[in-house]
Amino acid sequence: MNQQLICRDLGVIGYETTWERMKSFTQVRSKEDQDEIWLLEHPSLFTQGQAGKEEHLLAPGDIPVIQVDRGGQVTYHGPGQLVAYVLIDLKRLGIGVRDLVTVLENAIVETLKLNAIDAYAKPDAPGVYVDGKKIASLGLRVRRGCSFHGLALNVDMDLSPFNRINPCGYQGLQMVDMARLSSQVDFSKVKVQLANQLAEQLGYQHPTIQQGWK
Repeated sequence: MNQQLICRDLGVIGYETTWERMKSFTQVRSKEDQDEIWLLEHPSLFTQGQAGKEEHLLAPGDIPVIQVDRGGQVTYHGPGQLVAYVLIDLKRLGIGVRDLVTVLENAIVETLKLNAIDAYAKPDAPGVYVDGKKIASLGLRVRRGCSFHGLALNVDMDLSPFNRINPCGYQGLQMVDMARLSSQVDFSKVKVQLANQLAEQLGYQHPTIQQGWK
């Protein structure tokens, strides 16, 4: 492949800022623009997908709820969760949305395997699971043949806010993070591993991770 994959580490950044930037990037990008992956953490918030039902917001309390344009139901974002937004020209790669979902799930499974965690995807419920508990969620939007939004991998975080919702619309679904399954989880290391696995699954070489949008 003659193009490089750009991978950006954005640190901890507000949801709305990133969302607006994703939409703008997707709206104006040309066929020549490189695909990008943005790695980041968000401050605590719930996001409700396009088809999200109010009944799945049990008791959000003081945590903000934002209605967004991705697929899926309600989920939680917060510190210690690794978010990867995938800004991919699907037409150029010759793949569809279902293919991209598989790419994301496989990249997560392989990243977890590198950390001695045995995980799997479910054909009827997008995401990645460990012993019946969900460790990563997916939510995508496609516009002009290009994807935005992406995945959220629970690395080392406070999971209690998930009790305030039916995660991804599933009542009683238990969530887990990597730190509860492995004694030596390094967020920075997982970030690089996930970037590399996403690149491999998309047919790119391992990217150099840039800091910020510049």
